[in-house]
Amino acid sequence: MGVKPRSLQRWLIAEKTRFVDLVDAVREELARRLLREASLSIGEIAFELHYSDESAFVRAFRRWTGQTPGAFRGAIL
Repeated sequence: MGVKPRSLQRWLIAEKTRFVDLVDAVREELARRLLREASLSIGEIAFELHYSDESAFVRAFRRWTGQTPGAFRGAIL
């Protein structure tokens, strides 16, 4: 990122957020984008987003949206 750890820590405190929350937000945005493209399977998307397995990704996606990735994809396609 090109930022010293202490500088990042100060910025996160000033923004009242945590690094893990930023990672989660980026993963959610990328997941939505990848699901709209429909060229990757749910398992491949989980792998791309560095989830340990497909079920961990499905649980996270359900937490973000209230629906499964498959239901999300089905509603937009």
